Order: sequence, then structure tokens, then C-alpha cells
Amino acid sequence: MADRKAISTATRLRLFAAASGYCQKPDCLDALFPAEMGGDKHIAEMAHVIPHGDAGPRHEDRPAEDFDPDTFENLILLCPTCHTTIDKDPEAYPRNILLDWKANHLGRLALKQGIKAYDNREQVRAAVAGIMAENRAIWEKFAPEEGSGFEYDPESGTAAAWDHRMRSVILPNHYRTLAIIEANLGLATADERRTFAEYQEHVRGLSERHVCGVAGRAIRFPDLMEGIFT
Repeated sequence: MADRKAISTATRLRLFAAASGYCQKPDCLDALFPAEMGGDKHIAEMAHVIPHGDAGPRHEDRPAEDFDPDTFENLILLCPTCHTTIDKDPEAYPRNILLDWKANHLGRLALKQGIKAYDNREQVRAAVAGIMAENRAIWEKFAPEEGSGFEYDPESGTAAAWDHRMRSVILPNHYRTLAIIEANLGLATADERRTFAEYQEHVRGLSERHVCGVAGRAIRFPDLMEGIFT
């Protein structure tokens, strides 16, 4: 049996980023930060495609060479119900099926959310402008005045309110904006592509802090995103 170890923060961050906050089973796609739980707690479970043990689900698909079951490539992010479903019936959910779910997740999620490639820049701008406006309004009302040190004060009501809105509204909005722009990068200028790359890094840093609980060194929100596709 492979030794069990803690799944690294980097791997957890990649999993949450790749899932964009939703179960990766394509006929589920449920939110992993449910609104009924306030949006600030996740129900995500990191499911192993190939297990640690020699008798777990899909163990017969284990590669002959040295194999680390705790890598990003062998993990998929699911809701608890779907995790139970795939492990109780491994013959119906073999390795190739799970890897297909993961590889095509963002496309399926985009389809469910009505995200598509638009005909012109004005349509892309209209799709992202309202989302960014909502995030800006929340930032202006709830962002803590005391700076980055706020999150380390467990008694701070400001910290709790900001963290709740970050996970329940701002991050899901960011994930949706990322998906819209990625689907329409063909309409972006070279400068806008550079701005988008900075924006992606900004969102990764927010995810690392507010999902994985690690105080990262995220870059600031790039101001040029406010005018993207105008």
C-alpha cells in the first residue's frame, strides 16, 4: 500500500481552481460552496481516481511503475454524494471516465452556465461588466480598511464578513469571469491577453488564501480589467 500523506496545498489549490467551485461529475455540477450553507463553507471531497490500497475502487488500473496516488492528476473534486456513488460502483465509473470528466469539466460547466463564444467584443463586455460591477460594489462596502493583517484577527467582525462574501460571491464571480474571457480570447488584443494573465494570477492568489487557507502573495487586481473588451 502506498504511504498516505497530506495532499499538498499546491495540489488542493489546483483542484479547486480546475473545478471552479463545482462538482466535476458532469450530470451533477452542483456548487461546492452551497448557498444554503451561507456560501462560506465547502462540501468538496478530493476523490482518488486510483486508490492508495490494493483493494479500493479502480485499484486494478494502478500503473505498474512507481505511482503517487496523491498527485493532481489522480484526484478529482466531487460533492459527497458523487464521491460515494463512484466508489460504490467502480465498474460503472472506471479511470478513463473520471479523467474525461476532469478534462472536460470547464466546457460542460460553461455550457450549463450559458457561457459561450460571442460574435463581437461588445457582447463579451456586456457579459463580464455586470459581474465585475457586483464584485466592485462588495469590495467598496466590505473590504477591510486595516489591510492584509485583518485576516489574522479572529475577533474581527470585518474579517468574518469579508471572508464570507469573498467565498460566497466574489470568488464564484471571478471563476465565471475567467470562463467567459477564456471562451472569447480570440477577440482580445495582445494587451488584453497580458491583463488577463495578471487577472488569472490574482484569482489564483485569492483562491489560495480563501479556499486553501494559505496567506499567499497574490498580485493586486489589475486596473485594466475594468476596461477589458471596451
